[in-house]
Amino acid sequence: MERIQSVNAARIAWCCADHGITPGELAAEVGIAANTMSRIMAGELGPSFQQLSKIAQHFGRGVLFFLEAGHVDVGTVHTPQFRTLARQKPELSARVKALVERAERQRDMFLSLREDLDADGTPVFAPPDLAGCAPKQAAALARQWLGLGQAQQSFDSYRTALEARGILVFRASGYNGKWQIAKESPILGFALYDALCPVIVVKKQHSDTQLTFTLIHELGHLLLHKASSIDDDGDIHGQQGAEREANAFAGHLLVPDAALAVIDDAMRPQDVAELETWLKPVRKQLAVSTEVILRRLMDEGRLPAGLYASYRQWRAAQPAQDGSGGSREWRHREPMHLFGDRFVRTVLDALESRHITLAKASDCLDSLKVKDIRELERFYAGS
Repeated sequence: MERIQSVNAARIAWCCADHGITPGELAAEVGIAANTMSRIMAGELGPSFQQLSKIAQHFGRGVLFFLEAGHVDVGTVHTPQFRTLARQKPELSARVKALVERAERQRDMFLSLREDLDADGTPVFAPPDLAGCAPKQAAALARQWLGLGQAQQSFDSYRTALEARGILVFRASGYNGKWQIAKESPILGFALYDALCPVIVVKKQHSDTQLTFTLIHELGHLLLHKASSIDDDGDIHGQQGAEREANAFAGHLLVPDAALAVIDDAMRPQDVAELETWLKPVRKQLAVSTEVILRRLMDEGRLPAGLYASYRQWRAAQPAQDGSGGSREWRHREPMHLFGDRFVRTVLDALESRHITLAKASDCLDSLKVKDIRELERFYAGS
């Protein structure tokens, strides 16, 4: 077996440190014998091309990255957006860091396909000018920009509205794998600001209302602050600085004044367990949680702060629904849930026009098997 003697083992070591794993753990994950990995790291043995390819794929790098001499230039390896998130959350797990880089590569892949297709009418990210706007005014302008009317909303309808305005929205998988944000991770979502094509990634949660609030919170960071951001549960409920602004923006966009106007305060129950029934019509119409509506009512002076606090305490004591599991019978549709309709249609258009191969389409669509790609094509053809 021919081996590559010119591999830069220091770069493998750097990638291991960057991802928070040891060379031994890397060996186990990519299927290389521990003794072989030890000899590679010591410079005693060169890896085979297949072994080096596995290492490169694991770290999301090209093979040539590990053949270059010299130290790693972090400024060129990590994008400014990635470094922004790493500064915000220095304790980020290696798994989340890898997901951030994967989302960036997916965005780059999408833009490359759009360029190959030379597609007219591609949504361009041209946000409204919200400079100097208070969150309430900014939310009203954003609703107009997104074309949100009085129709019943859902996470998917908000996602479609963002996609139509040039923003990619990825929903992390609930299955263990490279597109999952682990259940034990506090991270709920992140946004990668880009003047051409921003990306928002949201974690799979127990309900779509939680997904929706995280989505619009991240949109607030993109539109108000023109910055990348990464948020955990504390940030989503933060009441200071940029997090407070993003929360207020999300609250006003999801629950505008017109929606609050139909709520009858005289019918408000004092038993916190009955508040969800009281607000059910509005909650269903807007695809938001009871807590978001209560927060808006409290901020408007229509709900005692003590009642809001009691509701949050009661809600936290309720058993959480298990959002994991599920059948993978509809594997061919999973890329739609992961990457959104806009991304998937672009990949299928590129495949149909022969700009990419089936192998490349599979790479774009979360390693979808050929039979599932064909099933996905038939699904779109019949929709």
